[in-house]
Amino acid sequence: MTRISLSVNGVQHEADVEPRTLLAYFLRERLGLTGTHIGCDTSSCGACTVLLNGQSVKSCTALAVQADGARVTTVEGLAEDGDWHPIQQAFHEHHGLQCGFCTPGMLMASVGILSENPDPTDQEIRHALEGNLCRCTGYQNIVNAVLAAAEDMRSSAAAS
Repeated sequence: MTRISLSVNGVQHEADVEPRTLLAYFLRERLGLTGTHIGCDTSSCGACTVLLNGQSVKSCTALAVQADGARVTTVEGLAEDGDWHPIQQAFHEHHGLQCGFCTPGMLMASVGILSENPDPTDQEIRHALEGNLCRCTGYQNIVNAVLAAAEDMRSSAAAS
């Protein structure tokens, strides 16, 4: 067992984990954060995407011990004080989901995209989301949602 300490959604956690424990399973089973979905265990689908120190990562391929000392943000940590993150609002308004299974990973990957590129093109969004699969939509509404969130976030930043 290895002792780890990490911040998840702004809350500090310490735990003993087996070195082979995947971050996705630690988040779901130890912390009860089931918004991190496990769809494939091979990093193919992206449903398990979280932010690790602000970077989008697939938590089914990251070990919990690799997150020692890190900041992890899951979909449960996006909303602040009950207010949806702009990406959550945009997915809602632009119908960027159907069944919802891929949605947490899409949201987290989208936040990662927008932190790196606050003004992406349609094609840049499609390229950046290539590692996140949705079996229900044609992706256009997801792309529309990311574009809308980007615009909203830029407008909010300009007004500040």
